[in-house]
Amino acid sequence: MANILGSIFTGSLTLGQFMLAIAASMIMGLILAIVFMHKNTYTKSFISALVLLPAVETVVIMMVNDNFGVGLSVAGSFALIRFRSVKGNAKELVAVFIAMTIGIICGTGYVALAGIFTLLLSAVMLGLTLTDFGKANDAERCLKITIPESLNYDEVFTDILNKYASSWQLESIKTLTLGSLFRVEYSLNMKDPSEVKEMIDELRVRNGNLEIMCARPSTNREEL
Repeated sequence: MANILGSIFTGSLTLGQFMLAIAASMIMGLILAIVFMHKNTYTKSFISALVLLPAVETVVIMMVNDNFGVGLSVAGSFALIRFRSVKGNAKELVAVFIAMTIGIICGTGYVALAGIFTLLLSAVMLGLTLTDFGKANDAERCLKITIPESLNYDEVFTDILNKYASSWQLESIKTLTLGSLFRVEYSLNMKDPSEVKEMIDELRVRNGNLEIMCARPSTNREEL
């Protein structure tokens, strides 16, 4: 078992060892990409990057094996290039770091350990995707109400919000059209999400039938 989990680099790097490390890292990258594709939004370019990134990391680490710190910093820079100009969510960032770690482990010759790491992390990722662990509260809503400047926003909607929401909070107030209108934003947890229409109908009576928007909270909070 010790020999299986040990490094395949026992001396000078040979062509066979080089090809084995590259092939193993690409296979593990493919496994990671397949797991990431399950019930996640993605692009073809990102999935291709997950497959190829471990192999790139492996080559970098192997070529600078005399200075592991330099190799790690260069490999890390490659891995994060995508997130310098394009926003990525938390899942994508984690997947990139997993791919980078696979490449580092393979680059140091511990191919079997890299395989164990890949299977373990892939199983955890798949389990988290298939279960409701960490799922956002489905009753949470963001409510934006446009009101005339003459309306007292502090109390005018209190009874309606208490009727339909188990909890609510005033988040922001913004002036519109040179101050003749206000936009009031609330965060709230609905007692029954199916009663959104009834709540909006009652709010329309209070705000003079001006614009009202009720939606789930923005997913931008997932970005890192």
